Amino acid sequence: MYRKCYRGLTALFENFELEVGKKASFEGKWHVFCNINSQLYVMVCHSNSGVRYAPLYIHSFPFLRPHFLAEAEKVNIGSDDPVNFITIADKLRYYRHRNGLLQREVADYVGIERTTYSAYEEDGRDYYPYDTLQRIAEFLKVKATDLVDDYNTFLRDGQAHQVKALRNKMKMTQAEFAAHFDITKEQIKKWEQGKARMTKKFWERIFLR
Repeated sequence: MYRKCYRGLTALFENFELEVGKKASFEGKWHVFCNINSQLYVMVCHSNSGVRYAPLYIHSFPFLRPHFLAEAEKVNIGSDDPVNFITIADKLRYYRHRNGLLQREVADYVGIERTTYSAYEEDGRDYYPYDTLQRIAEFLKVKATDLVDDYNTFLRDGQAHQVKALRNKMKMTQAEFAAHFDITKEQIKKWEQGKARMTKKFWERIFLR
């Protein structure tokens, strides 16, 4: 166990700025005097000329294997702004690579199988459980709203009352509403009762008309 730094000494090294080109000489034997946090240490060296102190900052980063680097480059090529990504799959890949994470690490944090998370990053997927997206967003250090698209936002906000509200706004019965959008009356019933999830295809037909 390293001793705790005195407040005055801690403040001294927390505000310490080493000019570019100037480095402390590490001749002789240096030892850890105390640790300020998990990355910053105060080193001490005893010599004939006296006692010298110097800060030691340890920077750590995850090791990325060659194939992972190639994948990250492929994802981010041509754009480094997540606003340019439209699908949730693209956004998940972008933020995961930005954080230097593997699919397995994200899956383990969320509590799902790696294959399940892998499917989340595949193009063509429409539906994402919002509570799962929230957990993923938390691990990727972004807001869930930064990941979700309009369709999944529609589902999150409750499809039942939105379908009914639109039908009432159009002043139609369930039968008329169904005929207008070429959908069965039974399907409309299930959506309004929350017994079936509206697919993205029908959401686009009804709400993006």
